[in-house]
Amino acid sequence: MALGGVIFDWDGVVINSASLHEKSWEMLANELGLSLPKDHFVLGFGKRNEIIIPQILKWTQNKDEISLWGKRKEELYRDLGKAEGIPILEGVRILLQSLAREEIPCVIGTSTEKNNLSLAFEQLKIGHFFSGSVCSEDVTRGKPDPEVFLKAAQIINQAPENCVVLEDSTHGIEAAISGEMKALGLSTTRTETELFASGANKVVAAPTMVNISLLNSLFIN
Repeated sequence: MALGGVIFDWDGVVINSASLHEKSWEMLANELGLSLPKDHFVLGFGKRNEIIIPQILKWTQNKDEISLWGKRKEELYRDLGKAEGIPILEGVRILLQSLAREEIPCVIGTSTEKNNLSLAFEQLKIGHFFSGSVCSEDVTRGKPDPEVFLKAAQIINQAPENCVVLEDSTHGIEAAISGEMKALGLSTTRTETELFASGANKVVAAPTMVNISLLNSLFIN
């Protein structure tokens, strides 16, 4: 096994979007006149809206409402992103540049919508670093199922065991390990302890600590 490609989760790994997502959930709740359970954001961060709305928020089990409300939440997120700007995490651009120089392919595997990626690409000018993306619309099973990462590996024509997944969520780490990939945890939204408990091969505090040498070291027994 050797490093063949890098799969990036999006929120909390490439961009610092937590506050925008949290605000958009609050705005949606106000629009609908519904309440948000305590700790809903921590429990739902990185998961698909199709899971968050019925299972975590327990707002409805109606599929049409789940779809409608989920789309509206993302519209609110993009409105906020346009108004406030979407911040890239420090170190990400340098990491992407170094991977491009070494011709190591990069791809995105995320629970967010494609339109959210498009907005960030427009603002941050980083879309050209990625060979493609697998988003919420592209899968039928969310993390911790490995479907999103397995499809991402196919985009860059790499065997799963030659891929490293950069993840900040526990269920994302579980998905990477389940897909027989290396899992590098970033403790941007979860603790180091939580990420290691989920099976991460290594955990660092931020993208500034990630480099090609570190990625290669994950394949050394």
